[in-house]
Amino acid sequence: MFNALLLAVRQSLDPAFRSVFLRSFLASVVTFIVLWIACWFALDWLGAVLHDWLQNSDTSGWLTSALLWLFSAGGLAAVLVASFFLFPAVMLLTMSFLLDDIAAAVEQRHYPGLPAARGQPWGEIIGGGLVFAGITLALNLVALPFYIALLFIPPLNLLVFYLLNGYLLGREYFELVAVRRVELTQSNALRRTHRGKLLVAGMIIAFLLTLPLINLFTPIIATAFMLHVFQRLPAQQDLS
Repeated sequence: MFNALLLAVRQSLDPAFRSVFLRSFLASVVTFIVLWIACWFALDWLGAVLHDWLQNSDTSGWLTSALLWLFSAGGLAAVLVASFFLFPAVMLLTMSFLLDDIAAAVEQRHYPGLPAARGQPWGEIIGGGLVFAGITLALNLVALPFYIALLFIPPLNLLVFYLLNGYLLGREYFELVAVRRVELTQSNALRRTHRGKLLVAGMIIAFLLTLPLINLFTPIIATAFMLHVFQRLPAQQDLS
């Protein structure tokens, strides 16, 4: 397990890995530039509305200026703070569409004898996504009372967090790499057979996602890591 993680980390400087990271970063920057421009126009329009309202309410000049300054400063601060917290999420979302390139790079370097990856049908992609979304929602609703009850008991609330997210992330990344080689039904069978190992792998990924800055690279590392885990499953050798 940890050898698979080490192999993934060692390949992190691979050109394909850097390319996915840079493309995700640039796409996120462009997204936020567009959002910043939209916010600038929105704040400018709202500022004009506020100015007209203050003028009509006969507010004194110095108070009008102070309120308009506070509105501008507060709006700018809100946009910057929101950008700081949302940028990693947007980057991770963008990166999720490029992870197949990571899997291909890992296979090319470590498993060059594999045949071409299968193309996953759109129906399978949509169906699998809906099932995963449903499971994620259901499990989080079930876990919510435990989160609340264990809010002030750090060891236990962390255990619930890592067990739940370990299961979800292990399932998500395993399916991502497995369906490149086997049908979805075979992937599900493998996942059920090796659920314990995949839970541990998912918990490792969940831990990496909690580390600042490291979390920006986690989807790339997680994809490579899970691909090594998948290729080393005994039952998989007869299916690939």
